Amino acid sequence: MTPEFSRNHFELLGLPVAYVVDAEALDRSYRELQGRVHPDRFATAGETERRVAMQWATRANEAYRTLRNPVDRARYLLGLRGFDTDEESNTSMPPDFLMQQMEWREGVEAARVRRDAAALETLRAEIESARVEMHSLLARALGGDRNYDAGCSLVRKLRFLDKIEAEIDDALEFLLEDAR
Repeated sequence: MTPEFSRNHFELLGLPVAYVVDAEALDRSYRELQGRVHPDRFATAGETERRVAMQWATRANEAYRTLRNPVDRARYLLGLRGFDTDEESNTSMPPDFLMQQMEWREGVEAARVRRDAAALETLRAEIESARVEMHSLLARALGGDRNYDAGCSLVRKLRFLDKIEAEIDDALEFLLEDAR
């Protein structure tokens, strides 16, 4: 087992460097790689081999987790292309998306105050619909269009969707706790 830690996640798992990945091929490649490098296979080996096996297994897990999640995969792919999504400091969004954010947040708060779980689920469905559309746009931006600036913007938007969905989960949890 020779460590080749310089390979990117796609190369490590034998996949083309692209936003759209074949989920079955990803799963299969991951299982094959883990089958070769899992530390249990090296339980009786020397300390160096066990340590390298652990590094390989950790690297395989990181690659798999990154490529399995579409937003993480997009973020990683953009990084390979030299683009930083800059999610922590770049909060600029198009005005229409900012308005939509405000509406969703107000909707979550109003549903929480009214104790309206159905309204929260309706919001979740609306957000999921927006997420599906954004993933489609992201596939196009990072695929044929090679519009990496648009890709960065979409990753930032998708991050917001994750946050608003977490707020919905919190509101639903609050309603469940309150009902007990």
